[in-house]
Amino acid sequence: MSHNMDITLSITNSSSFEVSEFILLGFPGIHEWQHWLSPPLALLYLLALGANVLILITIHKEPALHQPMYQFLRVLAVVDIGLSTTIMPKILAIFWLDAKSISLPECFTQIYAIHIFVFLESGIFLCMAVDRYVAICYPLQYPSIVTDTFVVKATLFMVLRNGLLTIPVPALAAQRRYCSRNEIEHCVCSNLGVTSLACDDITINRFYQLALAWVVCGSDMCLVFVSYTLILRSVLRLNSAEATSKALSTCSSHLILILFFYTAIVVVTATHLAGRRVPLIPVLLNVLHNVIPPALNPMVYALRTQELRAGFRKVLGLGIDASRK
Repeated sequence: MSHNMDITLSITNSSSFEVSEFILLGFPGIHEWQHWLSPPLALLYLLALGANVLILITIHKEPALHQPMYQFLRVLAVVDIGLSTTIMPKILAIFWLDAKSISLPECFTQIYAIHIFVFLESGIFLCMAVDRYVAICYPLQYPSIVTDTFVVKATLFMVLRNGLLTIPVPALAAQRRYCSRNEIEHCVCSNLGVTSLACDDITINRFYQLALAWVVCGSDMCLVFVSYTLILRSVLRLNSAEATSKALSTCSSHLILILFFYTAIVVVTATHLAGRRVPLIPVLLNVLHNVIPPALNPMVYALRTQELRAGFRKVLGLGIDASRK
């Protein structure tokens, strides 16, 4: 099978072949009709872009939304735009333009971007959980603890933590030697998918990938769980049913998205480990996990947050005189 020999190979001094680009074949087992998946994927991508841009504009223009909770939401919107844009343009180019080739530097850059944005999303969810914890468990101290400076410092910490810890992933992948095989049964450059094509040992790559996932997402998930356990314990101690209901409603949207995000990560990981017989499932879930949360997050917040809905109406020119409670 020669894709017009899109595969570019250069002969090295050791008389072996060195791959200079990879070929992204798309979804395994459905190459003939995978282009039919492009309309729903494109729609999800446009929805993610439009909804998150709307959130950014609304929070910027609406003074009532200049609060730490919404500042974290603004950071999450930027991360969601980055995450979906990291993969969707290339996927649509594969389906519409048959642009399957990707150079090694571009591939390693995409590996880095995917990791940093997924880990940033996890980190921002942790920041949001801490914000709700302080707001509900220490309401009097909340204004002095969670300030605009706190939001900036927490965001910078997450960017530095994820940016630095993720560097070895593409660095280790770039150190491997790729010879003869360069076709990836995927729509994006996944770290393990790329390194599985290497001719030398990839034990260190697999180990660091697993360790990084546990250290970053695992620790974030545990701290989020602890935060919401403490929130629930504090809420159940409230004497007023109305106060309990109000406290739970303030963090319900966060909890919905956090549960979806971490459940999806567990499902994607499990299907990847068990997906040798049906490789389409983990690849499809991996792509959906990178595009559904960016489209879902703004909708959940819009449905669950009255102040944000009022801001949307003002920005879109709908019900400008709508009262805000």
